[in-house]
Amino acid sequence: MRHLKKGRELGRIKSQRVALFRTMLGSLVMQEKIKTTEAKAKEIKNRIDRVINKAKRGAAPEKKVAAIRDLRKYVPMMAVKKLMGEFIARFEKRNSGYVRIIKLPARKSDAAKMAVIEFVD
Repeated sequence: MRHLKKGRELGRIKSQRVALFRTMLGSLVMQEKIKTTEAKAKEIKNRIDRVINKAKRGAAPEKKVAAIRDLRKYVPMMAVKKLMGEFIARFEKRNSGYVRIIKLPARKSDAAKMAVIEFVD
């Protein structure tokens, strides 16, 4: 039974799953729009909200170093710089719901449900 078990395993062990989400979050921040499977997009949606909120909390000068150190666990350093700069100003009036998922037709090769995840302006 799956009682009280959060998240999807996506057919991977924990280290692979962490690496997958770290690279996908970095790609989403840098490119602002990625095409992926629906399950991965739904997992990323929760994680990107938490990452952006951490960046917004770390915007104060006295908390900036700690915030950068904390964000590096979730996204690559180039994405951290973009989060701490552009994204704080872009989403200052919004509390959550920074991304949207747009469903696409199934992939031909394996009929996986596909989706585009992108930032809301």
